[in-house]
Amino acid sequence: MGDLSAAAVVATAQESTGLTDFGGDDWREALDVLTESLSAEAGLSEFGDVVAQADLVGSLTRRLQIVDYRRTHPEVANSPIERPVFIVGQVRTGTTILFELLAQDPDARAPLTWEVDAPCPPPEATTYATDPRIEDSRQIQEMMTSIIPDLRAMHPIGPLLAQECVRITAMDLRSFIFPTIYHVPAYARWLLDTDMASAYRWHRRFLQHLQSRIPVNRWVLKSPGHIWALDAMMKQYPDARVIQTHRDPLRTIASVSSLACTLRTFASEQTPIEGVAREWAEYVIDGIDRSVDARESGIVPPSQVVDVQYQSFAADPIATVGAAYDQLGLAFTADAEARMRNFLDAQPAHEHGGHHYTFAQTGLNEEALRERTARYQNYFGVPNEPLG
Repeated sequence: MGDLSAAAVVATAQESTGLTDFGGDDWREALDVLTESLSAEAGLSEFGDVVAQADLVGSLTRRLQIVDYRRTHPEVANSPIERPVFIVGQVRTGTTILFELLAQDPDARAPLTWEVDAPCPPPEATTYATDPRIEDSRQIQEMMTSIIPDLRAMHPIGPLLAQECVRITAMDLRSFIFPTIYHVPAYARWLLDTDMASAYRWHRRFLQHLQSRIPVNRWVLKSPGHIWALDAMMKQYPDARVIQTHRDPLRTIASVSSLACTLRTFASEQTPIEGVAREWAEYVIDGIDRSVDARESGIVPPSQVVDVQYQSFAADPIATVGAAYDQLGLAFTADAEARMRNFLDAQPAHEHGGHHYTFAQTGLNEEALRERTARYQNYFGVPNEPLG
């Protein structure tokens, strides 16, 4: 079994790398809270203990390696990150396919799964498409889908696909990826209340690392986790351009509950979806309320944000992207459009329709949730959808 004590996780990461400098101690409280929550609440199987320990050790290992690289290459700290584009919609609102489309633009770059899996040394232009770490990442993905066969139909997977920022902030141990794949409500409550500034400082450091050998014109980034930390995100990236996707939040709750229920089988016994749905309903509602707060308070300036309705995007993705480019002052070139169309044409049918779920499966009260989500839906003009 894996030792999930914070001390054991730290010691294992240090022993495996021979490194000791984590670049500060902001992450330590997060690790303490997370390991305690995993031990007390997650209901991990014996295999799950090993998986969770490897997950945390991996996050800290990558952190140690990046900090060490910067020690020997201090010039990386001066590398600018200018006007990044952040996709900040809630979970299961079309953010993934939108992210992949924006990443097709030759003027943009998104962090790819393989380089988030193994960022050291930083990728180089000459071997960017042939780096052996790509195959290593592919094997990890295949192992996951062999254990969770339904995963590929629920979420695109592959070493060359754009990777979410929750994987980056996981190296600061502040990330909503953990409440998604583990039942850790105490950690989730702590995460919602904590200052996320250190996570976004690390986020910038990580992007600087990735671009240290391959210059970047424009970063395109995505994570549903940003919705809970828009204040910290905008403080770190005050010139960021933001795209927020919107969908009937009850559909979102049903979909993410189904996804989380499936993901958690990797490390825990199967749990009823009703409990997962009660948990995630609170997270989703908290997030959408924070997004309204961020607009009303000016945390996200109106001139720097575009709102995208899920139904409009699903009906015509390319037109929606073109309109977003126009609003953000970006050039939607013929080359970018052609690459995006080619990407859409290459997607298997199940990428758009393989995840089957209904709101009824959650056991939640529709009327009560409608009252709690009314503020968000009224503010952004988000229509109800058939729930099933």
